[in-house]
Amino acid sequence: MSEPRLITSLTNDTVKAVRALHMRKEREATGLFLAEGLKFIGEALDQGRAPKMLLVGLEARAHPLLERAKTETVRAGGEVVTVTHPILEKISRKENPQTVLGVFGQSFAPLDSLMPAAAPSWIALEQVRDPGNLGTIIRTADSAGCGGVILIGDCVDPFSVEAVRATMGSVFAVSIARTTPDAFLAWREGWPGSVVGTRLDATVGYREAAYARPSLILMGNEQAGLTDHLAATCDVTVKIPMRGRADSLNLAVATGIMVYAVTDSL
Repeated sequence: MSEPRLITSLTNDTVKAVRALHMRKEREATGLFLAEGLKFIGEALDQGRAPKMLLVGLEARAHPLLERAKTETVRAGGEVVTVTHPILEKISRKENPQTVLGVFGQSFAPLDSLMPAAAPSWIALEQVRDPGNLGTIIRTADSAGCGGVILIGDCVDPFSVEAVRATMGSVFAVSIARTTPDAFLAWREGWPGSVVGTRLDATVGYREAAYARPSLILMGNEQAGLTDHLAATCDVTVKIPMRGRADSLNLAVATGIMVYAVTDSL
């Protein structure tokens, strides 16, 4: 393998292009996204996803995983670039950046390619707006063995830097589909198991409902919850009881409760 290209200028075009991936319009235009840290890179490699570009800081310590990342990046036609610490700071927008960054191609699964019977449960999210919530839900889906995550309507970008960080690498392992509400409703007609929604006005507790495999867990927006339009398509709507002063749960926490409750009951 030839010696990597060294970049030292903060105004280098490659630096500008990678840093621009913090912006959604640039990610959509290029189909690329940024992942930070050797652990993330390793998760990607384990899923057969080599970086399009691997940026390695001059101070990065030798590590077998780093050598593997370099080798697999080049083998896949990508480029390994050596950069200075100030460049890592500029790209990551952090004072203590990771010493290894990767630029990857985005991957969305077509809705019609999903196989409901392949997993006991799936997650669908309507208009989720917080990248940390979405990333945590993707990580939860991975941990619980869900089939994938379906994004309905105007959702936050799962490949934003903040969302990717929150996935802790699960963004490479979980199938992610996105669709419009109408397309989702049409596709849902063929769902072979239960479609389960959460609503504050539901009368059935989440532990009391009967779920059929595979279950599609439908969660709503952080502020407004599930819309009437999509709630009407559910086979059952349930509530998570609030026993303290708070009147609602964080979306990622509520989704985690539902995923494990539903999956463990199947």
